[in-house]
Amino acid sequence: MSAPHELTMLEQAAAVRRGEISPVELTTHYLERIERIDPALGAYLTVTPERALAAARDAERLLLAGGEPPPLLGVPVPVKDLTPVAGVRFTSGSAVFADRVAQQDAHLVTLLRDAGTVLTGKTNTPEFGLPAYTEGRVGPPARTPYDLTRGAGGSSGGAAAAVAAGLAAAAHGSDGGGSIRIPASCCGVVGLKPSRGRVSPAPWGDVSGLAVNGPIARTVRDAAALLDVLSVPAPGDPFPLPVPERTFLRWCDHEPRRLRIARWARPDVAGVTVHPEVLAAYERTSALLEGLGHEVVDVPQPLAPGDRDAFTPVWSVLAALTPVPSDREGELLPLTRWLRAQGQGVGGLDYARALGAMQAAGRTLARAVHPYDAVLTPTLAQLPARVGALRDDADPEADFAAQLAFTPFTAPWNIAGLPAVSLPLQWSAGGLPIGMMLAGRHGAEGPLLALAAQLEAVAPCRDHSPPARPCAPGGLGAQTRVSWGAGVGASGAGHSGQHI
Repeated sequence: MSAPHELTMLEQAAAVRRGEISPVELTTHYLERIERIDPALGAYLTVTPERALAAARDAERLLLAGGEPPPLLGVPVPVKDLTPVAGVRFTSGSAVFADRVAQQDAHLVTLLRDAGTVLTGKTNTPEFGLPAYTEGRVGPPARTPYDLTRGAGGSSGGAAAAVAAGLAAAAHGSDGGGSIRIPASCCGVVGLKPSRGRVSPAPWGDVSGLAVNGPIARTVRDAAALLDVLSVPAPGDPFPLPVPERTFLRWCDHEPRRLRIARWARPDVAGVTVHPEVLAAYERTSALLEGLGHEVVDVPQPLAPGDRDAFTPVWSVLAALTPVPSDREGELLPLTRWLRAQGQGVGGLDYARALGAMQAAGRTLARAVHPYDAVLTPTLAQLPARVGALRDDADPEADFAAQLAFTPFTAPWNIAGLPAVSLPLQWSAGGLPIGMMLAGRHGAEGPLLALAAQLEAVAPCRDHSPPARPCAPGGLGAQTRVSWGAGVGASGAGHSGQHI
């Protein structure tokens, strides 16, 4: 049998049910890998070995008792550290809360536990999940395992790095402006931002409707299965979507008919250019779709420069909502302080107007999407950025602008509340992952996953550990694995090309 971390999440769950590997063996395998590999990667802020092994032993007892086990019994799935797990350190990526312990579980944590998953820890996230990179003071930077000099993206950077490096079977992430899809692209994994209302935020909420929780996984099928677990509504949800009659995993077995797919690669942000290798990958992906029999239609960028300007004041208010003791505000990162200062200056009427303007931009995008079965864009405008390249503590406004230029394609789908998935379909000449994004109509995750699974089948890059040579477009390339270099230090600096 393959090494346990080389199996997909669903393959691990099946192996546990068949008795080919025990939950304790699987959990121990992951904990050993985390201890050995994560100091150079920065995927976890908190590891919970005692809790994980206790849950794994409980899973073994459940198997011995007989009956139908939960769908993901014994499978390690960490939670992003913006989401509380009762009794576990809960930093929100901030040194201000480095010693805080959560008092209650989020609804999705209960769903993951009921599905039988094992919590190995809390994954790395930047302060309050605000930036598109995962660099802060509470832990080391999260790095893409394809090149340790480059960041994992943000704000679910730790989750994506953990999945890509074989430190988790799959992971929970959250996305308010691209925070699942950005790191999925940087780390060469699948990242799905569901529709607004698909995954309950209970017992809390986001009045803007921007943020949603979702899965990060190695394969489309794993992402679909994890979404099936997460998409159970709770009473009082502000934007509830009913549980679909067909599971998202079953949608992955559905062969799409000939689809009409819109595409655009011109950002709506003035002055932003797209890297030539990203554009070439976008053209190759368009050819893959046409090769599958779909009609791919060039469509003008539906948003004009300035249409999404209301996103910034709304994002600033979200930054300001986190209560921080007044005597500790100075411990926050410069970007956080800058955003909070802007948010504190937004009055009630201004905020209501900004929400209205943001909703208008979302409607513009939704109208443009509606005549088509899906939309194709690059996930990011650039290749994965080097650690520190986007961050600018001396000039937070320049920092924010650099993030926007890096991620111009992601936030509009949060504004509109539409589903979007980043797929690891393409690679740069230097072996860096280039995510391609598919988006769809509200509530249409099923058809979107069916198309994503069809694409994945003709461009399969599903090796759990980052390969020394990635898959060639359109088929499975030679997969030469390279073991983790013995001389890699905790920082990973200067080790471009090291692989796990």
